[in-house]
Amino acid sequence: MRALIPLGSTNEICRSIMELMKEPTDHAAGAAQHVLYSVEGSVATITLNRPERRNALSLAANERLHSLWSSIDADPAIRAVVLTSTDCGTFCAGMDLKEAAELRQSTGRDILDLLADPFYERMRRLSVPIIAAMTGHFTAAGMVLAASADIRIGLAGTQGGITEALVGRGTPWAARMQDLLPLGILMELVATARMMPIERLHALGFVNAIEATPEAVRGRAHEMAAAIAGNAPLSVRAGKAGLLAASDFGSEAGFAISRALHRQVYASEDAQEGPRAFAAKRRPQWLGR
Repeated sequence: MRALIPLGSTNEICRSIMELMKEPTDHAAGAAQHVLYSVEGSVATITLNRPERRNALSLAANERLHSLWSSIDADPAIRAVVLTSTDCGTFCAGMDLKEAAELRQSTGRDILDLLADPFYERMRRLSVPIIAAMTGHFTAAGMVLAASADIRIGLAGTQGGITEALVGRGTPWAARMQDLLPLGILMELVATARMMPIERLHALGFVNAIEATPEAVRGRAHEMAAAIAGNAPLSVRAGKAGLLAASDFGSEAGFAISRALHRQVYASEDAQEGPRAFAAKRRPQWLGR
């Protein structure tokens, strides 16, 4: 495993990431190796696992992520997801630009044209909350993953950015981040392509919490996931869907959608189990119906 990228100027971090992206791609590595997946109890953990490439997203990694969202939604036992990465100083350096260049040369097509979900819209629609445990720097597609998560835990001393302008790429997905960051801050990130300290992103509300070590970042994320998993699953799913509806369609339309979504919650067996458990001073046994 490589040493961590030394914390320095924005340009130093960007240059370090860009140099690593020039190294040869291991085409033999399979999707399951690029993205690890495990389930413990009601919490699923997804781990980006390309430390030698600063956890850059290959075509195989993107395909694996896209398929995992459907697998998670098909499993009612999963109530929360932690998205993290193998330690290397970078949570995710973005798309694998070396592979993208090779694909352009061999197919004549942009790598985004070869992806089922280039802007991770399926991830955003996942029914259960996703906690991004960001154990290093993150930029480009790494920022998309962070923004598409529901809760974000960062590592002290790291930086995040939207650096596509440095390499002539685009950021249509940044338009959806206006609920996450002020417009002026987003414009700064997109137009300057400079990295921003995690401490500032935390002060602006983009990051929920900061921890001192990668282990503590993952520990905080799993603690939150366990808290989510212990709550009534229908309530959590409807709550998430309602908030996203308000983000997409505005507060009034979102409220109407959220009320409709919560009808199932109020009519559920769990809505009866909660008050019974409270009265009996015992832990509720959620059925998810």
